[in-house]
Amino acid sequence: MKKLLTGNEAVARGAYEAGVVFASAYPGTPSTEILENIAPYKKDIIAEWAPNEKVALESVIGASIAGARSLAIMKHVGVNVAADPLFTFAYTGVTGGTILVTADEPGMHSSQNEQDNRYYAKFAKIAMVEPSNSQEAKDMMLESMKISEEYDTPVLFRMTTRICHSKTIVELGEREEAIKKPYVKNLQKYDAVPSVARELHKKVEIRLIKLEEYSNNSPLNYFEWNDKKIGIISSGIAFQHAKEVFKDTVSYLKLGYTYPLPFEKIKEFADQVETLYVIEELEPFIEEQIKARGIKCTGKEKLSNQGELNPDIISKSLLNKSHEMIEYDASDIVTRPPTFCAGCPHRGLFYELGQRKNIMIAGDIGCYGLSGFAPLNAKDTTICMGASVSMAHGAQKIFNRYNENVRAVATIGDSTFFHTGINSMLDVIYNRGNSITIILDNRITGMTGQQDHPGTGYTLQGMPTTAIDIADLIKAMGVKNLRVINPNDLNEVNESIDWALAIEDEPSVIITRWPCALKKYSSQDLEEFGPIDSKCIIDEDACIGCKQCVKTGCPALIYDPEKNKVDIDPIQCVGCEVCMQTCPVDAISKVGVKND
Repeated sequence: MKKLLTGNEAVARGAYEAGVVFASAYPGTPSTEILENIAPYKKDIIAEWAPNEKVALESVIGASIAGARSLAIMKHVGVNVAADPLFTFAYTGVTGGTILVTADEPGMHSSQNEQDNRYYAKFAKIAMVEPSNSQEAKDMMLESMKISEEYDTPVLFRMTTRICHSKTIVELGEREEAIKKPYVKNLQKYDAVPSVARELHKKVEIRLIKLEEYSNNSPLNYFEWNDKKIGIISSGIAFQHAKEVFKDTVSYLKLGYTYPLPFEKIKEFADQVETLYVIEELEPFIEEQIKARGIKCTGKEKLSNQGELNPDIISKSLLNKSHEMIEYDASDIVTRPPTFCAGCPHRGLFYELGQRKNIMIAGDIGCYGLSGFAPLNAKDTTICMGASVSMAHGAQKIFNRYNENVRAVATIGDSTFFHTGINSMLDVIYNRGNSITIILDNRITGMTGQQDHPGTGYTLQGMPTTAIDIADLIKAMGVKNLRVINPNDLNEVNESIDWALAIEDEPSVIITRWPCALKKYSSQDLEEFGPIDSKCIIDEDACIGCKQCVKTGCPALIYDPEKNKVDIDPIQCVGCEVCMQTCPVDAISKVGVKND
């Protein structure tokens, strides 16, 4: 049977066919849909959202040691979080085959950097494969499991945005039910104390030699011989782009197994072509290693290491050919920065916070990262998940030391707080900090598409579970100054910010608790927050065109400059009342709507 699948869907299917029994991940674009598509295989695969990527990989390592084939999934920056267990697991090797999917994001569509995670394979000394379409994404999962178990290594499975989200035809297969290996206590393999680790390192170096032998003979690396005036070495989506530009006019060495590289094949290929190009996205990972072996090639001299690669870039850089483009006046293009959804529970908080003076707002990774854009202008920094709380603490210590009249405020979401915010909060408490932490609890992992987390009360596969109450957790950690508020009530928001700013010698925490505007309400949500059964409307006669409501940044508010009036889009509005509270002439009111 054949299906049209995205790369992410194909990886999920490949995990099923490869006999994976345990899979864990933390959601993050462009990797999120992999575990979501594994979850329906409840009969065969245990699929779990983990609080963060380190925990996900550690759970997978435990499942592997117990004897089952296992899979960890994360976006590229998530591997930074998981690097600690990864490097030691590379030494110990596996029992059940183990794959770590890294979904890299050239172009940074929803990420804070575009690091090239191929270097993790070289750095950790583990095998790596790179699919270039959905069929390969599925098939390489099966081959990677065999590599993992035969060579006793975790395998880095490198995806990129275009592979993750593009669709190609995939021929499906049946599940290969792998026999669970028995658990055997083995301190000389899995107890990575120094005396053991030194011996394991020796085995890793021997393993790399064997893996390179496999690379030179692997069907994942193959020649496509055409005209030999130009030869191209490429992998992943870059190979597809190269094929689109050069078609069958040049020869190719297509690499699907990219660490260790097949240097025998590379030399054989290089010796038979006149000009050798290495076409790869982002860093010169392949190119550097080829040049280090004394093989002449051209790569980043002509191709940038910034942004996504595409056929137009290759054509212009290597052939000096450009496609005709439609000319237009760039001044006519309206800049449309992303914004909070209509009814987003973060809007009221940032509307008020952005008007405060003498504060530094440390942001975090999540929807609330949009708070820095106009008109809210309520963010100073973003670094990585969980960093806001730690950064605010460090900044506040310096402001205090130099007697500067500045307060540091951290804003962090509920899922991000569970991810790495808890340890940061412990740092504030333990080190006698006095920063302000605002936890934006919208009852779900919002930015990546409504995934459950430890605070929602449900697992990935739909089972009810204990919902961790953030307020109770904060209290148990030792925070004395805590408030839980409705972020749509601007008076309550303002009063709570004043309250926190007045506490100068201890940490304070504000939890804003209201569901994401896109969330499907659970029975618990309906009981606590009530149904969404109203909308706001504007009395055009009463509206004075002051645009005070528009300053909230709500996309449901539409200003008509000819009328000098504001209207509300009834399709987008969910009746949060934030705009209503900002109107100086009470021109906005709330009406009930019928919910089917």
